[in-house]
Amino acid sequence: MEPFPDLTDSLRGFEALRAAPPAGCFGPRRWWGGPLDVEGLALGSVQAAATALQALTDTAGRYAVASGPTAASFDSLGHLRISGSKPQGFAPMSGFRPTLDGWIRLHANYPHHAARLMEALVASTPQDVDRALLSMTSVEAEEAIAAGKGVAAAVRTREEWLSAPMHGGASEGPWIKFMRPASAQAETLRPSSWVPSTEPFQPLAGLRVLDLTRVIAGPTSTRFLGALGADVLRIDPPGLPELTDAFVDSGFDKRSAEADLGDADVLAAVQHLLASADVVVTGYRRGGLDRFGLSPEELLATRPDLVVVTLSAWGSGPWKARRGFDSLVQAACGIAERYGRYDDDGWKPGALPVQALDHATGYGLAAAALALLAERRRTGRGGTAQLSLARTAEELFCLPAPEPSGPLSSLPEPEYLETESPYGHLRFVGPPLMVDGAPLRYGRAPERYGISALAWRH
Repeated sequence: MEPFPDLTDSLRGFEALRAAPPAGCFGPRRWWGGPLDVEGLALGSVQAAATALQALTDTAGRYAVASGPTAASFDSLGHLRISGSKPQGFAPMSGFRPTLDGWIRLHANYPHHAARLMEALVASTPQDVDRALLSMTSVEAEEAIAAGKGVAAAVRTREEWLSAPMHGGASEGPWIKFMRPASAQAETLRPSSWVPSTEPFQPLAGLRVLDLTRVIAGPTSTRFLGALGADVLRIDPPGLPELTDAFVDSGFDKRSAEADLGDADVLAAVQHLLASADVVVTGYRRGGLDRFGLSPEELLATRPDLVVVTLSAWGSGPWKARRGFDSLVQAACGIAERYGRYDDDGWKPGALPVQALDHATGYGLAAAALALLAERRRTGRGGTAQLSLARTAEELFCLPAPEPSGPLSSLPEPEYLETESPYGHLRFVGPPLMVDGAPLRYGRAPERYGISALAWRH
């Protein structure tokens, strides 16, 4: 059988992980097909999280990755049913559109992004958008929409992306980039009051995780930590609610609060939470939280024992502060071109079978947090880690390409789970982790958006 890829290299700089064996992987190796090894990225990212979890808990061999649950979890929104209804997925104005010289990918799922797109293109109807795009090159449209604070990406060939200034910042360094406090004084360090539980399915019981993320990648990571027992509190800004389907999909085993960080009293309450947090996960545009004193550097200066994991779309470089989503990264970096196809109307760009950049980055974020927690047990020091969707795309391109005629396996129908929730009856799939041979389960249904107090559970 073709080997499973090992994506744990980024973790090996830590003493606890230097010689840790990778968590086991079992099951079919290929099932989606296509020109890139999306299965390898999926399995490898979950394996990285499982390997870091075993190092943290000193339980080699306990946690493993299975192909079926991994494939299902990477399409969790596709499997979700809310009172029998299938989530919408992409909004009508999102997707590929032809331009004067090629194609562009639009993202208009959020109402404010749709409004900015229309304004940037001086459009009042979707038909106006299409006409405007046909009068512009794909790069001209990309720049105009970005200047109007909308989100879009020109469809580039792989060669065009490799020669673009953005590629250097997107591809530099390891998949997970770790940084430790430079000069934490011994008196500022304190022994962590948290230690892993010996309960196999809840090893993170009592761990406090502040979740400042949205959409898919960040919430996927914190959903995973919550399934392992962590007390996860997600905080969103008022006035920009998360899409309901996405929130429900990623809302298992966490609580949800709204907080206007521009309000001094609210920010003080969040700072109070940070004083006793173990992990902070952020997923806004790079620098977007700095004005509130929530940059990784400031957080670590105040709390050298804190674990801070950050996510961006584009990494460093010219686009480091630009908005972005999985679908747009796929368009920009050459994936959409690689998955393109011809039909009766000519050539059209394509997409990965699932939003694998989001999900793989989510499990990379979880792996980073768990690796830093393992090191904190040894030294008392925390640290930061950075990941980006664009860097995950580079990791995908680095995996050996599948044989075009290689055999594909049929996976069994996912194991569907059901529960009641404030949003109605839910059908869903579980996390992609096996614990002593049994599947990990979510323990709590998503709660109503924004109802929680700014306080830890215990």
